Amino acid sequence: MKKALLIIDMQTMPFVWKDYGGKALYHEERLLVNTRLLIDRARQAQSPIFYVLHTETTGPRSVDQPLWEIVDPVAPAPEDFFIIKYHADSFHETDLHMLLCNNGVKGLVICGIQTDYCVDTTVKRAYSYGYEVELASDCTSTFDSDELTAEQIIRHHHHLLQQFASLLPSDQVVFKA
Repeated sequence: MKKALLIIDMQTMPFVWKDYGGKALYHEERLLVNTRLLIDRARQAQSPIFYVLHTETTGPRSVDQPLWEIVDPVAPAPEDFFIIKYHADSFHETDLHMLLCNNGVKGLVICGIQTDYCVDTTVKRAYSYGYEVELASDCTSTFDSDELTAEQIIRHHHHLLQQFASLLPSDQVVFKA
């Protein structure tokens, strides 16, 4: 079964928000290291890699603006795919499903930001399309809310997402060549 790596919203904004009065992204270094591991494994197996970019119509997170760019440690290669999305669901009003089908992809390994929004929604939508979904359990992140810590939010969403995806640590994810 052909698998693709789907990297959601690993853009500059979530990583610098803390520098502008926002909250810190939970375990951001671990997230970057584990995402890099997944990228390297996918490339070794020649599996397609899809970068999903949260995009706004205007402002600092619009196309080609600095906060919109993918962070350097997980930078894309020229052969990678880019999906511009305007909603939490990476499939909604994008060509993601069509591109996956055209590339013979039946399985998805999903990682990225934010566990409780775009990752959660995309995992469920991928499942509803019939993809075999694996969620890299140590490769999603979010921010503390006013009520819960990021760790609590992630643990809760991962518990719920077990109905829609296999949860595996990044070092156990396998892409076949």
